[in-house]
Amino acid sequence: MEPTKTALRAFYLKKRKELSKETHEQQSFAVANQCLQLPIWDYRYFHLFLPIESKAEIDTSLVLTLLQGRDKEVVLPKLEGPRDLKHILLTDSTRIVNNSWQIPEPSEGIFFDPLLLDVVFVPLLICDLKGHRVGYGKGYYDRFLSQCKPEVLKIGLSFFNPIPAIADSYSGDIPLDYCVCPDKIYRF
Repeated sequence: MEPTKTALRAFYLKKRKELSKETHEQQSFAVANQCLQLPIWDYRYFHLFLPIESKAEIDTSLVLTLLQGRDKEVVLPKLEGPRDLKHILLTDSTRIVNNSWQIPEPSEGIFFDPLLLDVVFVPLLICDLKGHRVGYGKGYYDRFLSQCKPEVLKIGLSFFNPIPAIADSYSGDIPLDYCVCPDKIYRF
């Protein structure tokens, strides 16, 4: 029987937190390098999450450096209320602060319409071979992705290769188009 999101969430969060600092850095660098192989570099508007250290997320500052080096417009998420994300255009004057959950986000800035986004980098703990992902279970990204244009590219970043299937995926889940892992890019 396939594992459930709850079981996968606990297992992969623990596994991610057990990575040594050196392995975490090496794997984050490898994921950023793999991103160079994605067919995304002609697009203009990119949404990127900033890593939550307490959850040992991939260091996306490396991806941010790639995007800025290619003069891409970068949009960052900001928690708004208990259920939604707002999106802020990153500028030279954007100040990043940790919110009450220790999630780094812009303190203020220019709001950005999700319908204008071309590419969204999506945080996850694990995904399956159909592109269904396991996040932290609050639904922020599923709600956000439903506000984007249908052709927006959804790219998961993961330390771990996809598993065959997730038992409790459902129709409200918005699947990824790609998942970038340290040693391979998966296309769904």
